[in-house]
Amino acid sequence: MRAILVTGADLAPQALALLEGYDVVYAGKTPNEDDLIALCRAHDPVAIIVRYGKVGAAVMDAAPSLKVISKHGSGTDTIDKAAAQARGIEVVAAAGANAAAVAEQALALLLACAKSVVALDARMHAGHWDKATHKSLELGGRTIGLVGLGAIGLRFARMADALGMRVLGHDPFAKDLPAHVKPADLATLWAESDAVSLHCPLTDDNRGLLNARTLAQCRRGVIVINTARGGLIEEDALLAALHSGQVAMAGLDSFAVEPMTPGHPFQGEKNIVLSPHIGGVTGDAYVNMGVGAARNLLQVLSRRTATA
Repeated sequence: MRAILVTGADLAPQALALLEGYDVVYAGKTPNEDDLIALCRAHDPVAIIVRYGKVGAAVMDAAPSLKVISKHGSGTDTIDKAAAQARGIEVVAAAGANAAAVAEQALALLLACAKSVVALDARMHAGHWDKATHKSLELGGRTIGLVGLGAIGLRFARMADALGMRVLGHDPFAKDLPAHVKPADLATLWAESDAVSLHCPLTDDNRGLLNARTLAQCRRGVIVINTARGGLIEEDALLAALHSGQVAMAGLDSFAVEPMTPGHPFQGEKNIVLSPHIGGVTGDAYVNMGVGAARNLLQVLSRRTATA
């Protein structure tokens, strides 16, 4: 029976039903490269569904029958796409499968920052009543800049528009934008946004997109939201901007190194709201991403079989 390797411990039952007839092999919750190489050598999968960990050239070379690498989600930065192309292995992604979940997490982080939800909750539990001294930020009428206008970015743009926000968007690949999104270059987006939310994939060209230079170009007191990839932000620069007041608050769901280790400089910072990269982790998204990944790889395998 042909094998499919899942770089995780499970897959939605709806996805497994689509893969009936294949031997589905699980790599566990936190597979490293050696784990994946060993499993590829043992099972020689025709496809890999990527949930956790990285798939590079060494993993691919350990699976001579490998035809397709299918991402359980939309971000493919954990897959060496150049190595895959050189070996004739297709890389596909379940784009949009978790769009609702991630956009909602971005909104939750934005509201948590603007309304001091976490800080006020802690104060209330400690017995304080700060009604006379606290003022939160009203988002209606303010400008939010979105970097990346794919399925997630556009869904979040609708939410921001519904709040009465002016929405600026930057994405060189986006076309036919809705009327509530005003296209802008990055210089304009930094200069005019009261909040900036990142929704783009991580590439070699945009790594460290938010850094000391670009943060200095933003409005003083900007809110930064990141539910995309941690590598888009230079963390030391963001921390310095938070300490100086250039950035008022940050809501972060992704980080340069994951999982975050104890003693990370962000921990304990009162002006950062943190979540452990769970934006796309909902029951519905789990099913959608699994089904999308399964369908994508089956399409590739069917096409490759038909043309063999």
